[in-house]
Amino acid sequence: MEQRAVTFLKALLDAPGPSGFETMPARVWRTEAEQVGADVRVDVSGNSFATLGNPTMGPHVMFAGHVDEIGLMIIHVDDDGFAMFDPIGGWDSQVFVGQRVTILGREGLVPGVIGKKAIHQMEPDDRTKVSKPKDLWIDIGASSREEALTLIRVGDPAVLAGGAIDFPNGRLVSRCLDNRIGAFVVLEALRLLTTDPPTAAVTAVATTQEEISYTGGGARTSATGMVPSVALVVDVTHASDHPGGAKKRQAKIALGGGPVLSRGAAVNGPVFDLLIEVAESESIPYTIQAAPRATGTDADAIFTSSAGIPTGLVSVPNRYMHSPNEMVALEDLVLTARLFAAFARRVTSTHDFIPR
Repeated sequence: MEQRAVTFLKALLDAPGPSGFETMPARVWRTEAEQVGADVRVDVSGNSFATLGNPTMGPHVMFAGHVDEIGLMIIHVDDDGFAMFDPIGGWDSQVFVGQRVTILGREGLVPGVIGKKAIHQMEPDDRTKVSKPKDLWIDIGASSREEALTLIRVGDPAVLAGGAIDFPNGRLVSRCLDNRIGAFVVLEALRLLTTDPPTAAVTAVATTQEEISYTGGGARTSATGMVPSVALVVDVTHASDHPGGAKKRQAKIALGGGPVLSRGAAVNGPVFDLLIEVAESESIPYTIQAAPRATGTDADAIFTSSAGIPTGLVSVPNRYMHSPNEMVALEDLVLTARLFAAFARRVTSTHDFIPR
């Protein structure tokens, strides 16, 4: 991966932006999109758009990757200045114990630590119990509620602290690879198209609120507003190339093994077939993953938006999902961006994505 791309990716990953509060990473994304030369805009839901070509003059391809991350929210500040919290999105609550956090406070970022009663002070039976958010708190060093409220307030979001880290063999670790890398991939795919423009117009979208998208989140509102001819969604999927990986229930999904193509109820059949055709013609390795029900991604919302949008789902293998230290291979991001760009070049006004 080019150093320019790595710099952009790390800036995107390190910007705190949990669901509903994606402003910081979205600004990083739009700044980069302007450098690509795209027509850039943002909507009322916080979705960011970057378009190449004229969507009114022919087919229009949507690339979607969500820019939010799981996080925390302050729900109460007690008399001693300690902050109680609830999760934003799906956490394993055992992860919280002893973590540092960054709160998006009143006047800027506020550091904190998650506190818990020390093991020495616990009853024997309590030592083996799983910690829950109600048993924990955030300590920002304040000595009173009044002091704490000069820095934070109820409703402030937070993320676990820590920046992106390079690992050997082209691997990257971050707290928010799910799915900040999706927003990265769709913009990198758009960049590839600037040197070899397709017939179709293409819009990359950094969607919001996917981690809490019970009603479709930013994916639904952006797709409904655009009504593209076809949409590709990029998200992450669970890698199985580690101890305890689910290798008996699916094909091995490995870091560095290329994109994972979903096939199932929420994926348009002709779009899936074209993705396979493109991957093989471009010599891009891939794995097929079954999705017999909803995919749990933006594809579910886009597929049923408007009168129905033909949608494909491509995933990047990810180890340790929804933890402070997710891991991916940079090679997979490059391959996925190539696949998206090559797909867009195949879409013409004669394409029919109706299953027959």
